[in-house]
Amino acid sequence: MKARVAVLRVSPDTVLSDLDRLVELAGVSDALQRGTTTILKDNISWHFPFPAANTTPWQLEGTIQALARRGFTDQVCVQNKTVVTNAFKGEDLNHYVPIFKRYNIPVRYNFKDEDMTWVRFEPKAKMRVLNRIFPEGIHIPDYFLGKNIVHLPTTKCHIYTTTTGAMKNAFGGLLNTRRHYTHSWIHETLVDLLAIQKEIHPGLFAIMDGTTAGNGPGPRTMHPVVKNVMLASADQVAIDAVSARMMGFDPMSLDYIRLAHEDGLGVGDTREIEIVGDVDAAKENWHFHVGKNLVRIGGGDLIWFGPLKRFQKLFFHTPLVNGFILASDVYHDFYRWPLVDRRIFERWCETTEWGQLFLRYADTGPQGQPPLERLDSQGAAPPASAHRYH
Repeated sequence: MKARVAVLRVSPDTVLSDLDRLVELAGVSDALQRGTTTILKDNISWHFPFPAANTTPWQLEGTIQALARRGFTDQVCVQNKTVVTNAFKGEDLNHYVPIFKRYNIPVRYNFKDEDMTWVRFEPKAKMRVLNRIFPEGIHIPDYFLGKNIVHLPTTKCHIYTTTTGAMKNAFGGLLNTRRHYTHSWIHETLVDLLAIQKEIHPGLFAIMDGTTAGNGPGPRTMHPVVKNVMLASADQVAIDAVSARMMGFDPMSLDYIRLAHEDGLGVGDTREIEIVGDVDAAKENWHFHVGKNLVRIGGGDLIWFGPLKRFQKLFFHTPLVNGFILASDVYHDFYRWPLVDRRIFERWCETTEWGQLFLRYADTGPQGQPPLERLDSQGAAPPASAHRYH
């Protein structure tokens, strides 16, 4: 059976109903297991609301609505933190909190002991690198076991993986705050994580926001470009492959996609992927280019992939790591955001329809209402009414 990826052109006026049609085309009802909790794994690459860096509020709200209308009402959002992001700040500044409240979505944090426990997991699949990186054992959150998961990435470039999407979104949820140990083997790590996901989740799905895409040295310091598309698929490899091709990259030249394809974890060869929806949109080539930012120029490449790689344990397994964390915090939060990226964000809000929709989420909260209707007995969703803004 061919992998299927749905691609739709969407508009701010109808995005919630557009997303409903998108997941229907991608077969979400067949991808997820009924009668179990569904984890919503949003993507906060930066707690500041930089365009294309984070799950959008309409992506989150539309997903909650679409799943509920198909009977997947037991939804829980799981957040994680990184050395450069604050989950509480991120869900506030990106306007997720009012959405959680309106739709009664509980939020759990994989770094809070009262929410979940990290347990040792022994994958049945052969690991490419994780057993070697974590010789004391691979540990994952116990809360993830036996639950569906829906990833909510954005379409953007990444300085270490070229592109990032559904597969990379598991990085924050399944690995703890020592995940930076894996950066030198990031491609193999993402393949290992997908193999683990297939063992622990009865259902996997991804909804990717490309309404504004991120060109340049992501996942934070990018150039936002309005593209008006969204993607969805039950195949995490296929959706990343299609989005990579749209960004202008050869998917099979990206190691994480190629290796996952070779391991049979999904389809990375776009010739073997069925595109549904706006097929012509999937054929676009945006000619994106990753480039470099201060993180790479300042030594990131030397440490993770170059001659300084041999000193990684000294740099990152000792208190010296706090110096790198401080430097990253100063660069992103005290230089880039106030002096560069806040202006880009404000210009996006003023000059684009998606930016204006973001401001409406800030001013008035969620733009839709909890759905009252559910699937009929044949599994078909009743027509979604477009939500229009005035």
